[in-house]
Amino acid sequence: MKKFVAVLALVFAVGIAFVSVTLTGAENGGNAKMTGTVPASMDAAMPSLAGATGWLNSPPLTTASLRGKVVVVDIWTYTCINWLRTEPYVRAWSERYKDRGLVVIGVHSPEFSFEHDVDNVRRAVKAMRIDYPVAIDNDFAVWRAFHNQYWPALYVVDAQGRIRHYQFGEGGYEESERVIQKLLDEAGHGSADTSLTSVKGQGPEAPADWGSLASPETYLGTAHAESFASPGGAVRNERHVYAFPERLKRNEWALSGDWTMRDEPIKVNAAGGHIKVRFHARDVHLVMGPGARGATVRFRVLLDGRPPGANHGGDVDEQGNGVIREPRLHQLIRQIGPIEDRELDIEFLDPGAEAFDFTFG
Repeated sequence: MKKFVAVLALVFAVGIAFVSVTLTGAENGGNAKMTGTVPASMDAAMPSLAGATGWLNSPPLTTASLRGKVVVVDIWTYTCINWLRTEPYVRAWSERYKDRGLVVIGVHSPEFSFEHDVDNVRRAVKAMRIDYPVAIDNDFAVWRAFHNQYWPALYVVDAQGRIRHYQFGEGGYEESERVIQKLLDEAGHGSADTSLTSVKGQGPEAPADWGSLASPETYLGTAHAESFASPGGAVRNERHVYAFPERLKRNEWALSGDWTMRDEPIKVNAAGGHIKVRFHARDVHLVMGPGARGATVRFRVLLDGRPPGANHGGDVDEQGNGVIREPRLHQLIRQIGPIEDRELDIEFLDPGAEAFDFTFG
């Protein structure tokens, strides 16, 4: 789960826990069952969606037009691994309950600069088979209206327009679906089938291996970078030739070759640039893009100095070869064997690639 601290300024990871809140019983004014905390200024009524700068898969929706429907509002950003692992559930709920009066609305509130590009969001929506309405929230107006702080954040609204359940971060799927079923029943759209939806995420959408995960989200841009280990440290906003240290400790990362390190991405200026990271996790993902629309950048991944073989991720082959064609999260490693400290080396065979953020699973 990511917590947004200052809009368009400071974003940092707050771990893997989730926050779940249910407001139960329309007749008693909504007694709260709570784990953790929620935004103190959250209103009982569903806030307006009028601040959206555009819509995909739908004309603009309003709170008035949604009255009488049970509504799930899912706030996300398309490169967030925490959201990607929740999306199979949201997609399945939309498909299962849409004919009974459920409306799922995705609210895309972007984290990285390239996520403000509607074409990039449209491409992601198509790739992830999202057919429910998506509000483009480039100005964070909907985010602010909900007093939101997290990616992902799920809000469930009853047919009278009252927020009855919150879910921040991964997890809580059974509780969220039970709330959806309860509110559909209250609205007169109940069903004898109260089973839970069977969901199995594939690729980056698969659940993390929480028991072996010992590496945190790692931003590479100078605004939020931590554990950078190249000798001499980062040189901000200037081309610089970096070198690897003698060794990396767990969760440290380093560069070699000609790079420019900026607040958000780091950019490789010449072929042959490398990123190394020492990690402890089943999966390794890297948010990266080609740096220019229509460009492609080839890269090669080594795991402990060798091609990954059967441990390759969905975006590389067994020899570790991959191609960057658009800015998104790329899955580099999915290990099948025992999880231990390993070292990943990414070599960029062409210039121009921009790298943003490592995540693990």
